[in-house]
Amino acid sequence: MSLRHRLDTVTEPIIERIIQLCGISAIVFVFGIFFFVFREGSDLLFRGFDLVEFLTSPQWYPDSVGHKRYGALALIAGTTSVTLLAMAIAVPFGLGAAIFISEFCSPKLRETFKIVIELLAAIPSVVWGFIGLTLMNELIITLFDAPIGLTVLNGGVILALMSVPVIVSIGEDSLKAVPDSYREAAEALGATRWQIIYRVLLPAAKNGLLAAVLLGIARGIGETMAVLMATGHAVKIPHSVLDSVRTLTATIAAELGEAPVHSDHYQVLFLIGVLLFTISFFINLAADLIIKGIGRK
Repeated sequence: MSLRHRLDTVTEPIIERIIQLCGISAIVFVFGIFFFVFREGSDLLFRGFDLVEFLTSPQWYPDSVGHKRYGALALIAGTTSVTLLAMAIAVPFGLGAAIFISEFCSPKLRETFKIVIELLAAIPSVVWGFIGLTLMNELIITLFDAPIGLTVLNGGVILALMSVPVIVSIGEDSLKAVPDSYREAAEALGATRWQIIYRVLLPAAKNGLLAAVLLGIARGIGETMAVLMATGHAVKIPHSVLDSVRTLTATIAAELGEAPVHSDHYQVLFLIGVLLFTISFFINLAADLIIKGIGRK
């Protein structure tokens, strides 16, 4: 037995154990974070906190002297409205840009676009927030004759611009991962370029494209600073895209520093964190079920 073979025999089990440890550690870290967040808010939960009122009441008055109310419905509605608008803008543009870069660009132009997209992804969220607070605010007031431009529309556009680079990058990688033999077989059957994209590439890359969209949604739900600055920070259920709102993440960022430690207000903010964890879990679970359902077909 050669020395190299002996070294491979010794090192391979070690490398396998390290890889297993890395995989297990990711799960441990996620559960550890969830446990920490839940622990900080669990005392209030076990003291008879009304979860139904928390999820269905739009009244958020944590600093009221006479009657404190912790209703998160308006915050949930604000988060949902901004995220849905952002995805309605980001998903078509993101997937369209991914298809263009993957299938229509020359190699030199493709590299240029990828560099620009990576630079967009690297812009800090507070910079996007400043763009929403200044440029988008004035633009919405001018175009829509609105009293204020810090609205659902402002936050949705800013979140869309922040999510597009993620969707484009992962979507383009998913399309390029489709084997060239698929394209060549479709061309041999006389398919046009658009038929190849619609009938071959998109179905073959559906899992990766869905993952790109999910990461975009996760970016929208989890974003804090940009929506804090761009949405007006008003606790109310929006009735149009020109209404100001407040999101779950923005509420935590704005109020956690002022809430006394272990007070009811402090613990409710951590319960909002648990709610965000739960929303993310169900989004990923739904996506997994969709992928499995598509795979069976």
